[in-house]
Amino acid sequence: MTSSTRDSSIINRFDGAWHRLKLLVTSETFLYVVKRLLQGLLTLLLASALSFAIIQLAPGDFLDTLRQNPKISPERIEELKEQFGLDQPAIIQYWRWLVRVVTKFDFGTSFAYFRPVSSLLLERIPATLLLAVASIFITWTIAIPLGILAAVNQNRTTDRFLQVISYTGQGFPSLITALLLLILAQNLSPLVPVGSMTSINHDDLSPIGKVLDIGWHMILPTIALSITSFAGLQRITRGELLDVLRQDYIQTARAKGLPENRVIYVHALRNAINPLITILGFEFASLLSGSFIAEIFFNWPGLGRLILQAVTAQDLYLVMGSLMMGATMLILGNLLADLLLKVVDPRIRLEDLK
Repeated sequence: MTSSTRDSSIINRFDGAWHRLKLLVTSETFLYVVKRLLQGLLTLLLASALSFAIIQLAPGDFLDTLRQNPKISPERIEELKEQFGLDQPAIIQYWRWLVRVVTKFDFGTSFAYFRPVSSLLLERIPATLLLAVASIFITWTIAIPLGILAAVNQNRTTDRFLQVISYTGQGFPSLITALLLLILAQNLSPLVPVGSMTSINHDDLSPIGKVLDIGWHMILPTIALSITSFAGLQRITRGELLDVLRQDYIQTARAKGLPENRVIYVHALRNAINPLITILGFEFASLLSGSFIAEIFFNWPGLGRLILQAVTAQDLYLVMGSLMMGATMLILGNLLADLLLKVVDPRIRLEDLK
């Protein structure tokens, strides 16, 4: 290959790569994602300021508990006050915290744990995500088919039976469900474990044994999280599919002699799924907060217990870090739902989504 041919090949590859990059940057999806992320940053800024102000309105601070301890001298209290920055006005405290977050991604140091907030959150996130994702997977795997079954058999025995299950599931708050499962676990002990995420001998197990051990401990908290969500999602699926099945184009598809399964699963379900995808976005946003009750009752080492302790102790920066993480999940969840809607229904224009 001559030098001119080699140079021409390099130029052609460069032009091709540049053209693909230009198409990506100017595409509707890319521009929409950039726009939403910029809006999300502004939302996080406003949410952080509002959250900080509300926390400051609460009476007292973290040091109030320490002041009641006679073993801690007033001099030590003043040292901690200066160390945590609580001796400064609220606006100064917020500005310093914001600068650290933007420049170093540092959410401050926990008052109670004397550790960086980011490390505490990252330490607990895997356990909470594991529990919440398992709950969503089980909920959707069961609720969607049962919702379809109820809609197809409207007002029949199957539909009425599933409606009874749905109303019963929604009638039990997560608190009551967790209590009932604890009673069940007590009667089934030691078949169903309660407390913690692993067994005492977890470290001595094989890799497969460790996975099975964690899955064994996930049974009750996952059920506690899934029951209420399952009942609501089943009803929504049934209602949305019934609305679509009444549309004229469905009647037209049936009149053309299309198989009923094709009418339901191809034509009807594709249009009924859009609202469910929006719900999935909100569920993604609630991953970190929805498992709160289950973590408390079943002693699951996740974010729920950590955040409760932070709020109780008025651990300012740990509470702020938790709130910002929840707001970020909400923004990403909504963005994910919009992109999934575009994938499922190409007719949807992202710029029309609000």
